[in-house]
Amino acid sequence: MPGARKLGRTTDHRRAMLRAMVTYLLENGKIETTVTRAKEVRSAAEKMITIGKTDSLHAKRQVYAFITKESVAKKVFDEISPKYKERNGGYTRIIKIGPRRGDAAEMAIIELV
Repeated sequence: MPGARKLGRTTDHRRAMLRAMVTYLLENGKIETTVTRAKEVRSAAEKMITIGKTDSLHAKRQVYAFITKESVAKKVFDEISPKYKERNGGYTRIIKIGPRRGDAAEMAIIELV
């Protein structure tokens, strides 16, 4: 599991949240969340894209085990990973957008480069 941030959640809740956020990021290209969550999502999403670069059965099983939607996992192998074939990491970008209105948590947009 990438990262060491606990995000104020139990292990199961944190893992489920990260899986959902990575799936949504890879499906839509960008999401808006807090800075600390964005940093965790970046780590997990970049690992999925890197695994997707090798088109083996083992890689497919790893990606399908983490990503919650089968269509998004297929998209990783068919569209996203080939786009970054020549790139060695750095597939995502985090842009800070200021504090959230309700609780002043620092917000950010994470997007695929």
